[in-house]
Amino acid sequence: MATFARPTFSAKAYAAFRPAYPPSLFRTVLSYHNSPASGGTLLDLGCGHGLIARHLKPHFKSVIAIDPSAGMIAQAQQTTTDPEITFRQGSAEDLSFLPDGSVDMAVAGQAAHWFDYGKAWSNLARVVRPGGTVAFWGYKDNVLLGAEQATRIMEHFVYGFGEVTPGVEGMGSYWEQPGRNILRDLLRSVRPPEEDWEDYTKSEHEPGEDDPEEVCWLKKKMKLGEVEGYLRTFSCYSAWKDAHPHAKSRADGGDGDILDIMWDRMIDAVPEWKSMGERWREAEVVNDWGTYVLMARRK
Repeated sequence: MATFARPTFSAKAYAAFRPAYPPSLFRTVLSYHNSPASGGTLLDLGCGHGLIARHLKPHFKSVIAIDPSAGMIAQAQQTTTDPEITFRQGSAEDLSFLPDGSVDMAVAGQAAHWFDYGKAWSNLARVVRPGGTVAFWGYKDNVLLGAEQATRIMEHFVYGFGEVTPGVEGMGSYWEQPGRNILRDLLRSVRPPEEDWEDYTKSEHEPGEDDPEEVCWLKKKMKLGEVEGYLRTFSCYSAWKDAHPHAKSRADGGDGDILDIMWDRMIDAVPEWKSMGERWREAEVVNDWGTYVLMARRK
């Protein structure tokens, strides 16, 4: 993914502000994998800063974690001490460095929407052993529960094309496609080839729906300052900054960039937040993300 190679992208901020995965999610994928003991090899595709690799390592003898971004790999190596976790640059489309049938489980968290499945499925079918598994999961578009007008404003700025407010271009054209639309559709267009995979299962949650925890696995109360930090990790924002170098955020001493202006509008829309004045970042709101989990077993 080209955005993670941009000079305006911060792997450190990504690691700090992206939401963590809950224990219920890992229970779901490990229960499906159903390995009787800790052993074998886990392949973490699009590993980012190494969160999944570190969390799942106790269930495997070794972990190989790959990511196309050199910055992400560097961040993962700096925060990982386990010598049985190996990080390297790489992609799901080229697993030629792995022997046939050498992987017990392949996972991808918040990465599978970027894969070229014309290449990825054949690579995975070669390296995952018979009876081994794949598990992909991800999340999209957090909704601020109880703050519907603020959520609509946020979506307008994040996905809007052309001017979203006088003199300010929206971030809609700065998402990398088709990956973002594939994710927003919760990977409904992705299905493992039946000639290689069986026991296919998939769960989906649309934000705001009343689903059980194992389906609605990413819902979290956050301070608005944390939500602000999270939004600044969006790939569209990094690309927007590259296209508008003159627009400096207030935190960087400027007059304000698109997210500063967006938050002004959002705060004005919620009387409780507006009444807090400069302390608005301390207000709390429940975020509910759309989520999916896709799993299959190698024949």
